[in-house]
Amino acid sequence: MDIQYLLLLQELRNATGGVFDEFFNALSKFAVDIMPFLPFVIFWAVDKKWGYRYITTWGIGELVNGIIKLTVCAYRPWIRSDLIEPAGDSKVAATGYSFPSGHTMVATVTYGTTFVWQKDKRRWLAILCAILIALTGFSRNFLGVHTPQDVIVGFCESIIIILIVGLVQKKTEGNEKLLDILTIAGLAAVVLTLAYIMLKPYPMDYVDGKLLVDPQSMMNDTFKACGAFTGLMIGSYIDRHYLHYEIPVGSANLPILTVTGAAIMFAWKEWFAPATIIAAFGGHWGNFIARVIMVLFAMSIWPVVINKESAMV
Repeated sequence: MDIQYLLLLQELRNATGGVFDEFFNALSKFAVDIMPFLPFVIFWAVDKKWGYRYITTWGIGELVNGIIKLTVCAYRPWIRSDLIEPAGDSKVAATGYSFPSGHTMVATVTYGTTFVWQKDKRRWLAILCAILIALTGFSRNFLGVHTPQDVIVGFCESIIIILIVGLVQKKTEGNEKLLDILTIAGLAAVVLTLAYIMLKPYPMDYVDGKLLVDPQSMMNDTFKACGAFTGLMIGSYIDRHYLHYEIPVGSANLPILTVTGAAIMFAWKEWFAPATIIAAFGGHWGNFIARVIMVLFAMSIWPVVINKESAMV
């Protein structure tokens, strides 16, 4: 039934001459290429408490999604059925196993956290975020890269994470000892996750002597998630015990420093990390190290720059 649904959407794409393909492709790319930087912008310049909440939901979401993907090892729709032809370059951009949808997860944890934050302040923004979650999830089906169950579970796991992170944040606020315990637990979770994904068995299906899906390639996204979460654990510890970053509200330099920080992170993720760290250490540990550096930069280095430059005004 899920493949039939995707074929129905494929017929719709073909019947409309692909007029909506780029729109839905742009929605998907925006969710994973741009939205993951929003948590750090919030952390630097808007509301530190909510910044932490954003970064944590994103970090946990990436980690949990990766664990589920590498546990279920569900093949993409076009592997399950050669009738499925994904739109445009969405097939190339779709990394990892199929279940659950990583794009839907990222969209839900970022837009969803915004919904929770703004639902009583800016209702129009909360409604817009809800619409963007629905459209991003649908885009994964429309483009032919995910089944409905991939999207539904990606959405549900994110909602659960948003709720749990919100509850834990309230319980741990001001309790440094408990936060340190959670930091140690988080680092232990990363070690256990890496051991699990490297040691567990994976499907090794061949067609005409060619491996359908290489498990080694499928692990890369989870190595990224483990690296980002490690950066979060270490960065939050440094901030709580040494930096004590406070947003320099009213600083004339804050907007340009925030934009510059996000631009540096984007350039590192898209261009410099692949050309340096990942090229040197490979897809697994290269991605892990690159994400550790990126998140540590955001939480432990750029806040120092912001405060120093703001003080000079």
